[in-house]
Amino acid sequence: MIHLYKPYIHGMMSSETMFLIMRKRGTHLPTPSMEDYIEQIYLLINTKGYARVTDIAEALLVHPSSVTKMVQKLDKDNYVHYEKYRGFVLTDKGNKVGERLVFRHDLLEEFLEIIGVDEDKIYDDVEGIEHHLSWNAVDRIADLVRYFKADEQRMKDLHAMQTKSKHVESE
Repeated sequence: MIHLYKPYIHGMMSSETMFLIMRKRGTHLPTPSMEDYIEQIYLLINTKGYARVTDIAEALLVHPSSVTKMVQKLDKDNYVHYEKYRGFVLTDKGNKVGERLVFRHDLLEEFLEIIGVDEDKIYDDVEGIEHHLSWNAVDRIADLVRYFKADEQRMKDLHAMQTKSKHVESE
């Protein structure tokens, strides 16, 4: 798991605001499938320095031809700059969206960890919910994560409550 989670930085635009601006500018918002590709490309570029079709296909468990088709679509919507046989890079727009998608993913993983979801379930749970939350909900979850992390006693209280609840359930 790569943690590129960055707590909200003072003056950083909220996720919801960024995507509302994109919508007002007539920018096509990425579909959930496009989001998966943008997120994966962003992660690969930030960890390896580049993203290849084969790496993306392997990570997303799809055929390389599917990756090529999606990269062409992402190029058309200005998320990547693609040149046949030469490769592709994220555009500024693609980088911004990729950063937000990774932020959302990492935030949701951290949130599920805080609330006590079993570690072996977290990744699949995030994959199952991340495309179904509004950006407003993501921003509120970020507030809640910050709330719990701001005071260690809050985390201890939550975990004590969970332990007590598990004890009552097992009786």
